[in-house]
Amino acid sequence: MHASLPLITTFALAFGLALLFGYAAERLKSPALVGYLLAGIVASPYAGLVNADLWLASQLAEIGVMLLMFGVGLHFSIDDLMRVKAIAVPGALMQMISAIALWGCFAFFVWDWSAASSLIFGLCLSCASTVVLLKALELRGQLSSRNGQIAVGWLVVQDIATVVILVLLPPIAEILGTQTGAPQDLQDIAWKIAVTFFRVFAFVALMLIVARRLIPMALQRIVNTESRELFTLSILAIAICIAFVASELFEVSFALGAFFAGVVVQETKFARRATEDSHSMRDAFSVLFFVSVGMMLDWHVLLERPLDVLCVLGIIMAGNALIAGLIVFVLRYPVKSSLTIGACLSQIGEFSYILAAQGISLRMVGPEVLSLIVAASILSIALNPLMFCIVEPLDRFLLERFSWARRASSRKPEPPRGTVTGVVPSLVLVVGSDKAAYSLAKSFTRAGMPVVCLTENHDLAEELSDRSLKVIEGKASDRSKLEQVDIATTSMAFLSGLSFDEGREVITMIRETNSSMRIAVRTTHAEEVAMYAEYFPSDLVLFGKELQQEQKAAASA
Repeated sequence: MHASLPLITTFALAFGLALLFGYAAERLKSPALVGYLLAGIVASPYAGLVNADLWLASQLAEIGVMLLMFGVGLHFSIDDLMRVKAIAVPGALMQMISAIALWGCFAFFVWDWSAASSLIFGLCLSCASTVVLLKALELRGQLSSRNGQIAVGWLVVQDIATVVILVLLPPIAEILGTQTGAPQDLQDIAWKIAVTFFRVFAFVALMLIVARRLIPMALQRIVNTESRELFTLSILAIAICIAFVASELFEVSFALGAFFAGVVVQETKFARRATEDSHSMRDAFSVLFFVSVGMMLDWHVLLERPLDVLCVLGIIMAGNALIAGLIVFVLRYPVKSSLTIGACLSQIGEFSYILAAQGISLRMVGPEVLSLIVAASILSIALNPLMFCIVEPLDRFLLERFSWARRASSRKPEPPRGTVTGVVPSLVLVVGSDKAAYSLAKSFTRAGMPVVCLTENHDLAEELSDRSLKVIEGKASDRSKLEQVDIATTSMAFLSGLSFDEGREVITMIRETNSSMRIAVRTTHAEEVAMYAEYFPSDLVLFGKELQQEQKAAASA
C-alpha cells in the first residue's frame, strides 16, 4: 500500500529517523541538527526500499527554508538592516570576493582544476547558510544582539549577491568555453546584470511600498474574525505565496522572498503573534531541510577522497572564518565581534548546493565536486557549534597576550547620538511615537529624572537624541528593544500613542520583570478604558485630553 503514498512514507522516514538521531545527539550534548544530518545520511540508502521520494523531500525542505527565512524577517526589522548596512554590505562583498579568488586559485594551482571548475569551487565556498546561522543564533539567544544582526544582514547581502551570480553563470560558462554556441559579449553580460538588479530592486520596492500597506490591512481583517486557525493560515500563506511570487515573477530566490515577507509582517502590530503561531511549523520543516542535506551525501567520497574532504573542511571552517574576521577587524569593530562573525560564517549550506548543481548543468564542473561540497558542508554544520564555543576563550587569550587586541577591544561602533546600545538603568520609561510622548520625555528630563524613551518614530528619535536624551529606536512590542531597558530599576512607565494590542503586549512584558512598576497609559478613546481595565484591573492610570473631551461630550448628550 505504501507504494502509492510517497508523501507519507517520506514524512515517516524523515521525521522518524530525525527523532531518533536528534534525541541521541541531545543526549550526547551535541546540537540536534547534527542528529538530523546523520538521519539523512542513514535514510538515503533505504529511501527507495520504502518508496520515499528524495525529490519530494527536497521540495519539503525548500518550504522549511522559506519558513525559516520568514522567521528571520520577523526578528529582523528594516531599521535593523539599515543599522548594519555600513558593515554588512561592504563586509559581505569583500568576503565573497576574497573567498572566490583565494579558493578558486587554490583549486586551479594546487589541484590543477580547470578555470570553470575552480570558479564554481570558489563560489560554493564563499556563501554561508542562513538557515544554519539562524539556528545557531537562536540557540544562543544572540539573534537580536548587535553581532547577530550584523551576521544576518551579512548573509542577506550574500543571498542577493548569489542571486546575481546564478543569473550570470550561463554567460560566464560560454566565455569559459564550457557551453556550445557563440559566447556573449560584455554588453550582453552588462545587460543581464542590470536586469537582475532591476528585478531585485523592483521586488524589494513592491514589498516595502505596496505589501507594507496591504499586509497589515489583510491581517487586521483576519484578526477581526477571531479565528486562530485563519490567522495561522494567513501567516503561512504570506510566507509561501510571497516567496513563490518572488521566484516566479522576479526570479529572486524563495529564501530572499520569504525573508522580506517576514520583514513586512515584523513592522505590523501582529508580529509577536505571527512569530508564535508559525514557530512550530518552522521547526518541523527545518528538520526536513537538514535531513534532505544528509540524503544528498554520497558517502563513498569520504572513503575515496578523505584528504580532499578534510582540506575543504579546513578551508570552510578556518579559512572563511579568518577572512570574515579580518574584514570585520579592518572595518574597526572589536576583536570579539570579529571572532563572532567569523564563527557565524564558518559553514556552508543551501546556496552552495544550488551553485554546484548549476555548475554541473552548465558542464563547468563534474558531479564529484557536489559530493565533495556536500560532505564538507555536513561536517562544517556539525562542527560549527564548536566555533562559537571557542570565541570567549580565544578572545580572553588575545586580550591577555597582545596589546593590539586590547586596543581593538575598546573600539565601539558609533551609534546615533543619544541612542541606547546596552542595558541602562532608568527611573522613567516613556514609550510612544506621538507628540505627547515627546512632551512627557522633556518634562521628566527638566525635572532631573533619568528617562529612557522607546519609539519607532525615526524623526522623533533623532530629535530626542539631539536633546541628549537616551533613546531606543524600534517597535514597542519588540521584546529585544524593551530588554535594553533595566526594567527592574525603573519606577514608572508612560505609554502614549500605542494601539490597545501593542500597549497590552508592552505592559505584559513589563509586568513579567517588574510587577510593582507604576504604569500610566494615554489613550484617546473611551472604549479602550474598559479594555485596559479588563486586562489590568486597578493597575493602570488612564489619561488623555481627547479622552476627557469624549467623556464630556457623552455626559452632555
